[in-house]
Amino acid sequence: MKSRTYHDPLHGAITLNGSDQVESLLIKLIDTPEFQRLRRIRQLDTANLTFHSGEGSRFTHSLGVMALTRRAFDHLVDQYPSLKPHRCIVLVAALLHDLGHGAFSHAGEEIFGSQHEFWTIKLIQESSIYDILYTFDPELPANLELVFTKKYPVTVISQLVSSQLDCDRLDYLQRDGYFTGAQYGHLDLDRILLALNYDPDSQSLVITKKGLVAIEHYLTVRYFMYVQVYNHPKNLAARFGLGKIFERARVVLATKSLPADKTVTAWLTQDLQTLDIKDYLAADDIVFMYHIHLWKNHEDQILADLCRRIQDRDLFKGSEITNLEDIEEYIQQWQQKLETIGFDPQYYCGIREALTKGYTLYQQGIAVKTNEGLQEISQISSLVKTLVQPMRKKWLIHPKLAN
Repeated sequence: MKSRTYHDPLHGAITLNGSDQVESLLIKLIDTPEFQRLRRIRQLDTANLTFHSGEGSRFTHSLGVMALTRRAFDHLVDQYPSLKPHRCIVLVAALLHDLGHGAFSHAGEEIFGSQHEFWTIKLIQESSIYDILYTFDPELPANLELVFTKKYPVTVISQLVSSQLDCDRLDYLQRDGYFTGAQYGHLDLDRILLALNYDPDSQSLVITKKGLVAIEHYLTVRYFMYVQVYNHPKNLAARFGLGKIFERARVVLATKSLPADKTVTAWLTQDLQTLDIKDYLAADDIVFMYHIHLWKNHEDQILADLCRRIQDRDLFKGSEITNLEDIEEYIQQWQQKLETIGFDPQYYCGIREALTKGYTLYQQGIAVKTNEGLQEISQISSLVKTLVQPMRKKWLIHPKLAN
């Protein structure tokens, strides 16, 4: 098989060697319709309505995670050659970790009740990807499920893909910072990857003590990205508006005529976890945005207006109510105000809560290799200790009204 190069704005040339069996397998997986579908799903769901250049896809992110995992794993193998037999499983897991994401990414999970982890495993087991994996190694599909469910016997393999310090986070923090223009997302990847180490006794991913500062910086970057990008009030308002479109569409579909193709009808009327694979794979951001464009002219005024607001970026406003003494009274005042001017509060008013976690143990946390043995990072870093406490903020989402 010919080699393949993807030119990435963050990682430079990501080259897959066609004469390498594992990397040849990665090329075959990338070329499947299931993986190519990720080109049509935005990494940052509705954040492009807040940050105009936030247009990256799950496809580009997945390639980036695979490239970082390859760098990290090969670095560990140089020191611990016994890990080499696991190269295939960790690279394939890194590439396919987001395979199950549906339309609108995490916003879609919130709106439709889907779980991308569930669908990632299901697609590996039941789509055409299974045949490719099984042909390469009959044990590969089952081993991938062990990695994604954190049951793989060599813990470091799962940790490189999903943990408090994984290649998924390293890529999306830097990628999302780059595409949104937020400077918080800048990471010193070279120093972070050099800080990664392996503990043969626990078979776990650890960091060296001399790499502590690089990891502290990474966790601080993550904190600020959540505060300033992921939990931006405009993002919360855009997600709210998008969710209300499909909430109203379900009502209209049940009581009136609603133009919707087979795919969107299935997503609106069925439990996403029991959906037919063809109907799941047929949905993406393009399909749903076409329907939003279509419904903008629907006779149902609420549905039409909600669709217009998303398409024309006439977004709702988020007013912080975290420290209000009487939140319920404030909400009632807004509901009455909206009713007076003809807005149904069910669709035009609601609360969204943003939880920012700087650092959590997440099953295992981050272990630091010291002369005294492995120590949890929050126990030896005063900076990380301050990031353990989560920060909650509440926002009332409502239309912008003229003064």
